Amino acid sequence: MTRKIKPQKIVLLIVAVIVLLLAIISVNTLTTPSRQLQIAARPGTAVDVSKAAERLASAIRQQTIASASDAQLNQSQFLALHAQLAADYPLVHATLNQERINDTALLYTWQGSDPSLPAVVLMAHMDVVPIAPGTETDWLQPPFDGVISDGFVWGRGAWDDKGNLIAQLEAVEALLARGFKPARTVYLAYGADEEVNGDRGAKTIAALLQARGVKAEFVIDEGMLITEGMIAGLDAPAAIVGVAEKGYLSATLTVSADPGHSSMPPTDKASAVTQLSEVLLRLRDHEMPATISGVAQEMFETLGPEMHGLNRVALTNLWLFEPLVKAQLTQAPSTNAMLRTTTAFTMLNAGNKDNVLPGRAEATLNFRLLPGDSSEAVLAHIQQQAAAVMPADQFHLSRLPFGGEASPVSSTEALGYRAIQQALRELKPDTLVAPGLMLGASDSRHFSVISAQIYRFSPIHATADDLPRFHGTNERLALTDLATMIQFYQRLLELGAGTP
Repeated sequence: MTRKIKPQKIVLLIVAVIVLLLAIISVNTLTTPSRQLQIAARPGTAVDVSKAAERLASAIRQQTIASASDAQLNQSQFLALHAQLAADYPLVHATLNQERINDTALLYTWQGSDPSLPAVVLMAHMDVVPIAPGTETDWLQPPFDGVISDGFVWGRGAWDDKGNLIAQLEAVEALLARGFKPARTVYLAYGADEEVNGDRGAKTIAALLQARGVKAEFVIDEGMLITEGMIAGLDAPAAIVGVAEKGYLSATLTVSADPGHSSMPPTDKASAVTQLSEVLLRLRDHEMPATISGVAQEMFETLGPEMHGLNRVALTNLWLFEPLVKAQLTQAPSTNAMLRTTTAFTMLNAGNKDNVLPGRAEATLNFRLLPGDSSEAVLAHIQQQAAAVMPADQFHLSRLPFGGEASPVSSTEALGYRAIQQALRELKPDTLVAPGLMLGASDSRHFSVISAQIYRFSPIHATADDLPRFHGTNERLALTDLATMIQFYQRLLELGAGTP
């Protein structure tokens, strides 16, 4: 004879479980410690930002637009920029060894006092993207005039990436003037074709350093920013340091079918166009899985204790709320891209006459690979979705040549990250620092041959309203940010290269 459990006991048990669960959530929310470096504020060295701004404005006036196919395009503009840098930074050019790489890229070597120590590499690029045709009159200031107005330096390249270039050289010039001597050798690696893949610049420089046996303690290049008001539940500015970047894969999917007259379409809908469309719909509806792990998990666990309200509750209790958090994050393009390998359909081609059913239909697919997902796994995923629609002999998948795997993930415990974190927290005590995943590609990916610790970060404040300026209209850099950048690079070199 079985004993029945009284309903009252079931209710009490449920209440007890809920109370216990609420208690655990409350304790975790209130007691999860901050991961921010607790350190005294340290004002940066004085900076003559007006002179630095003039030098940046002059650099903007050189229209250094690179070409993937024509290495000589605008070479005179790059050489004019080289000459300007030599005139503006006499101590740098008198002290550091300078090499011109493939005519337009530059490599500076600042010899350290202890050659046995791994080096430090600071990166920037001198090339800029062109102005979108038809948008020239939309600029508040002409894009290549280098105007200083309303507290900003305006023009193409102010943000991407001549701001970092000038700030680094300003920092090194100032350190040399103070008699600073690094223990680690410092390399300044300045590509001239980053916007067209960096093969002639950064890739060549990295290969040259590798051939010379150079090992780098860390590398820092352009990348993520100091965000303001862009992370829900977070009031303080957050400096997101890119510890990895996504990979890049493009592939062409070609579907074949019997051509025919449009007056007699196949009754089974098995035309090249319809079958390709079905595969694209399957790829849209069966994306690579989203996951809160790796870099995304570390970022959320770092920022969670600094948040307020339900955001803090959720991120300090991911063990319970991860499904809800993931469901929310995958609704927005920017956060969805942090959690998965993304799928994008970028080009379509089929047919050449309005009354003919084409025998071929083709789509170009672009994937940005999450660390942990390989190109081979993505290609297998496409094959699987296509095979669910049609026989294997009716489609062909080919990988396009440009691309690469996601980068390794750099450590947040290594010297480079700690130096970045300390420099930021000293200069900007109210700014939080957290690791993040860079969604785009940078020249730094080429330097994995000489260093395992690569960081992608630009010490520039940005709100959501600023982001369209990146590669867009009215690009500009605030004078306050320029001053911060110079101070940041000075302190970073003191912390990262100054002592063993």
